[in-house]
Amino acid sequence: MTVPTFDYFAQVELPTPTLGLDEVRRLFASTFGIEVDATSLGSQQDQNFRVFRAGESEPLGVLKLSNPAFSESEIEMQDEAAAVVADRQPTLRIPRIVVGPRGPLSAWWESSQGRIHARVIENIAGSTLMGSGYLSPSVVARMGEVSGRVSVSLADYVHPAFSRVLQWDLRHATRVIDILLPLEPDAAVREEVDRAVRPARSILQSVSERLPVQAGHFDVTDDNILHPHGDPLPDAVIDFGDVTASWAVGEIAVTVSSVLHHDGASPVSALPAIRAFHALRPLSDEEVTALWPLVVLRGAILVLSGRQQVRLDEENTYAGDALDREFDVLRQAASVPLEVITHTIRRALGLPAAAEPAWDGSVLLPALADVVTLDAGTVSELNDDGAWLQADTIDRAAHAALAGGADAVVLPAWLPVLSGAPRRTLTPPATIPTALTLWLAEAVTLPEGADAAASADGTLVIRSGDRRVSITGIPAGTPERTLPAGVALRVRGPRAADLDAPERVTASLAPAWRTVLGDPAPALGLPSAPAGHDDDVLDRRERVLAEVQEHYYARPPRIERGWREYLVDVDGRVYLDMVNNVASVGHAHPKVAAAASRQLRLLNTNSRFNYGAITEYAEKIAATLPDELDTVFFVNSGSEATDLAIRLAMASTGRPDIVAMREAYHGWTYASDAVSTSIADNPNALGSRPAWVHTVDAANSYRGIHRGDDAAKYAAEAAAVIDRLAAQGRPAGGFICETFFGNAGGVALPEDYLSEVYRTVRAHGGIAIADEVQVGFGRLGEWFWGFQQQGVLPDVVAVAKSIGGGQPIGAVITRKEIADRYRTQGYFFSSTGGSPVSSVIGMAVLDVIQQEQLQENARLVGAHLKARLQELGDRHPIVGTVHGSGLYLGLEFVRDRETLEPAPDETAAICDRLLELGVVMQPTGDFQNVLKIKPPLCVTQESADYFADALERVLSTGW
Repeated sequence: MTVPTFDYFAQVELPTPTLGLDEVRRLFASTFGIEVDATSLGSQQDQNFRVFRAGESEPLGVLKLSNPAFSESEIEMQDEAAAVVADRQPTLRIPRIVVGPRGPLSAWWESSQGRIHARVIENIAGSTLMGSGYLSPSVVARMGEVSGRVSVSLADYVHPAFSRVLQWDLRHATRVIDILLPLEPDAAVREEVDRAVRPARSILQSVSERLPVQAGHFDVTDDNILHPHGDPLPDAVIDFGDVTASWAVGEIAVTVSSVLHHDGASPVSALPAIRAFHALRPLSDEEVTALWPLVVLRGAILVLSGRQQVRLDEENTYAGDALDREFDVLRQAASVPLEVITHTIRRALGLPAAAEPAWDGSVLLPALADVVTLDAGTVSELNDDGAWLQADTIDRAAHAALAGGADAVVLPAWLPVLSGAPRRTLTPPATIPTALTLWLAEAVTLPEGADAAASADGTLVIRSGDRRVSITGIPAGTPERTLPAGVALRVRGPRAADLDAPERVTASLAPAWRTVLGDPAPALGLPSAPAGHDDDVLDRRERVLAEVQEHYYARPPRIERGWREYLVDVDGRVYLDMVNNVASVGHAHPKVAAAASRQLRLLNTNSRFNYGAITEYAEKIAATLPDELDTVFFVNSGSEATDLAIRLAMASTGRPDIVAMREAYHGWTYASDAVSTSIADNPNALGSRPAWVHTVDAANSYRGIHRGDDAAKYAAEAAAVIDRLAAQGRPAGGFICETFFGNAGGVALPEDYLSEVYRTVRAHGGIAIADEVQVGFGRLGEWFWGFQQQGVLPDVVAVAKSIGGGQPIGAVITRKEIADRYRTQGYFFSSTGGSPVSSVIGMAVLDVIQQEQLQENARLVGAHLKARLQELGDRHPIVGTVHGSGLYLGLEFVRDRETLEPAPDETAAICDRLLELGVVMQPTGDFQNVLKIKPPLCVTQESADYFADALERVLSTGW
């Protein structure tokens, strides 16, 4: 197709039509025979209204008053192209011309502002993505899919109006910029735009002649894609005003550009859209090369055109409001060098990667007998005991190796470095070094044949043909061509391009950066760093583990280190762990690790041997409880603990029947599962209970049957169930209940609930079981044990999780006479329950809780965090309430505060978004609509504030 002669000035000054509402209503009635009401909608170069039949609330459609610059043929083409896509993509919602009593609502109006074309297109229900502060990867992918479906549908569409010239046609982008840039009055804006455009121009010119041309929408953006109410994934496209024939790759370039101004977006955020487009309409090598330069040029035109439009039409608020986001598009598009983002796209599409530049000159270092290679990654011993938090960890290790006799020490390029990584980051941090770091024991002079010269900034540059290696960190006064001893020298290259590279880059961009820069190790006579590869651990896990043994998140990060309240993935990103009550005293506590290590060197065997640790640990646990609870059983988990507690009740009373609260989870063993009725864990929970299990209403004062002050009724009703069983001749052997309703998100039981229920079950000879698996050991802050909050004394206490700090330890504590009655069931034996290692770990955990005052920390930090969360509820209607005490909190999300309709989909999406912001969080409750906030007890107020701030950002910008 012949590209038309470009005459930009024919359409550069396009002030939007500005007809008043009275005139619009009058012309509408006289032309179409319908009396309407209208509300104005925004547009950059047209005038749009949503119109309603007079007195009706359902919209008749959207009235589009086209800019006078557009011809009748162009308008016909827009409507025809929309119909083509609608016919070929029936699952995409595409607006058509509305038909009225006089036929299609499309006509030319003779208005006060001249001849203007008016047409009414169907009103597509839903919302555009423009108002979404944040776009999830699934939404971005759907945007690319929609763009691809439109492109495929219009691939063979032709129309005479293709000869029209549009400023948005990316074939004309450089010429539009050439016209607009000199008109921009702000010199700083001109410089920024020119700096971004220059490399894009050059790359595009090299492939433009080979880019295929076809019809397209070329405005499939967040402003023109809609999603239905209640579903975040878009399924509709509107506004075919930019239909023309242009480079086909421009379709996805335009879509991608609209992603970049959203909250937290970066060039990498666009990859799901590009992958989805490519799956439907494969991109050629030339199109991949052209894609990101077109994104940059699109951003430049948005900036320059938007600013020009505001200067021409100061009252166009739509154009004015867009200025900041248009600058965001350009700045994000230009934030990564074009070569780097293009290689990243190729990798994301599974296309062959280019070979990285190789050094072909002489080796720059003499043969070294002893070279120590440092590993500063996530699992390196270098980073144990929190050493990764110290900025000088690597340098100290290097100098220690030199002092130990090493000739040189190397920290390789391109391998993740945890040492010195930030603790809390809203985006993935730059943890991959682009340079090799070298420490020499003795100074080295470069070989005679090396073409070396110092640059103006003191960098030593060595060339070999079109390859170059640069070395920085050389102190002033160092002799020429000399690499000094004892200092950290950073060696980068052997790049061919003259490209400024950051010291470290993110893991998502590192492979592409390496393709551009190369690995300097061979230039030094050292082995090249291993090439990165996609981590397949999750895929292997899913092949070999039972599917029902689930993991957090659909595609979770691979976590291989923990420290205090932090979790670290293999790329060196540090996450804030706000859900892990298993690691009660914090991840990798040195005292716990030392106790385990020492005991493993001494003895670890089954608990039937006589050794001191099991006795000492039992004494320490019993000392935290009232004197009546003096006898301890050790098991391996909370499930085993509650199972054993139930068996104790049955054995001590000789009765099989047990009463349990509904919606609770107690474990996965036979007995603990039998009394678990959480439908989130088992959708058939209530219908599959054995006959010996009897349930009472969940005492949830927020969303249960009885709420607020009426929650006092729960205790009487539970007591009535227990009385009724006794009257039927099958009195309960026991009543089991969490002392703080954990599965619902940390809901406190109504006042005196346990007092009345315990009293009733005991009146009939049964015993009271307190499930403290989640809340025991100081998590509630005010109380060491949950039952203390209710002012009661249970007969049996089951505890696990927190007491082991991650080691599988469970305990059941009861009165001696109850324990002795278990003999009627035979003997009790748990091979590793209370083993020497488990016992010393348990003692270490308890010591840390007490010595480091972690219960007090739970009280203070928990109260601060709860107040922060309650403040969120004042601003965000989705927050129903905040449950809990100390560091056992639940943030419940609802769609309606009156009906309390749960918001499970929103809760899951919020958790996913929090993970992107560096926070590990998961939902709980029967409706999966409560954030279970149970961080390690050592969590700091700073970390609590980071979590609250991240949550505020999610609730404010979307998920």
